[in-house]
Amino acid sequence: MNLFRMNFNFKGYHKDNLHRDNIKSLPEQDADRSFSISNFTESLANKQMENNAGLETQKENIEQTYQEASDYLKLLYREKELSKNQFWERLSRVRKELLNNKTYFQTYEELAYGCKVAWRNNGRCIARLFWKELIVRDLRHLSTAEEIFNACVEHIRLATNQGKIRSVISIFAPQTPENSGIRIINPFMIRYAGYRQSNGEVIGDAGSVEFTEFVQSLGWKKENKTHFDLLPLVIQMPGEEPQIFDLPPDAIMEVPIEHPEYDWFSEFGLKWYVLPIVSEKILSIGGISYTAAPFSGWYMSSEIASRNFADTDRYNMLPKVAEKMGLNTKSHVSLWKDRALIELNTAVLHSFNLKGVTIVDHHTASRQFMAHIEKEKEKGRKVLADWGWIVPPLSGSTTEVFHREFENIWIKPNFFDRNLSINSHEHVGGCPFHS
Repeated sequence: MNLFRMNFNFKGYHKDNLHRDNIKSLPEQDADRSFSISNFTESLANKQMENNAGLETQKENIEQTYQEASDYLKLLYREKELSKNQFWERLSRVRKELLNNKTYFQTYEELAYGCKVAWRNNGRCIARLFWKELIVRDLRHLSTAEEIFNACVEHIRLATNQGKIRSVISIFAPQTPENSGIRIINPFMIRYAGYRQSNGEVIGDAGSVEFTEFVQSLGWKKENKTHFDLLPLVIQMPGEEPQIFDLPPDAIMEVPIEHPEYDWFSEFGLKWYVLPIVSEKILSIGGISYTAAPFSGWYMSSEIASRNFADTDRYNMLPKVAEKMGLNTKSHVSLWKDRALIELNTAVLHSFNLKGVTIVDHHTASRQFMAHIEKEKEKGRKVLADWGWIVPPLSGSTTEVFHREFENIWIKPNFFDRNLSINSHEHVGGCPFHS
């Protein structure tokens, strides 16, 4: 379960015709329902618009939305085995909405299935075997930052489930032609702060320094700084200034890290939160962009141990562990990094299991992904993947996924980075499961 790298480009937006290669055509529509992109475009041209300035761009945007809506609805109605009459009736309503409002409102079924398919399509996630189990919360009616913050806290409690982690996504109101959409500016809803000191050292998560300084510029303060201070949530409503909210500590379940054999390991004072929630990706479904759609799952142990604790630009724990183990850190031949890394992973797995918290090791995750490939093959679907993200960051060559080649094409529905175009073919976004 690979994690998003930190990305602090606080700005924001893919033409994707490739996703249509994965959609088999429905039977031809009846003659009285024969409308297509070409005659939809003709309808647009005939429709009176108030301003001529930007008319072509507006038409192109509506045409693209209609095309993506049509493609997605074909996929939905085919996979759900719904009738072609239902499909054409629904597409007709979407067409009318687009002509009148330049956007359309998706039903809960369209939204919920789109969220699940977005997870299934995400090329960077190794946990896709469980895509059908995703809990989808429709919160499009919420209209204030306070309401959204409270819903985010509810998301955390629901997904944490006393350590029996459930995969959950919360969907807030989408972007529209009139506004740029709601923003949860945190790349990850739960994250520890990083404080840069005058001597260049960092207290806390070095990967969070830039975001920590950002929230400090908004007025957030922490008197007694530690290595594991929870960052506040930053929510920005369209046309408003960002607002900061402190997460209630009782909602955040954390696991203290200890080792099954080395008693000294607990002296490090390490701990980690149990719920990874990606919160700044844009979810694209059927031409609609959901700019606030926090998505959570469970951890793969190597993401905490091999990345969060071991990376030199995070907590950089390998030298400290190696020193305690009495390893020779002056020679690569001693493989001190590898040996220390194994013990870090052992400690994380042991600690989460000791507390009864859901976590998966990299070997099990690899086998699960191979099972996902077989299930998708049975359905006639090809699994697309970014090999560099699917292969775990520990003992990669010992896992099944290391020895497979994957086509890395990004299809919709999917999750995308805010600072890259949703209408390009380039790879954008990451596994919506990790932090």
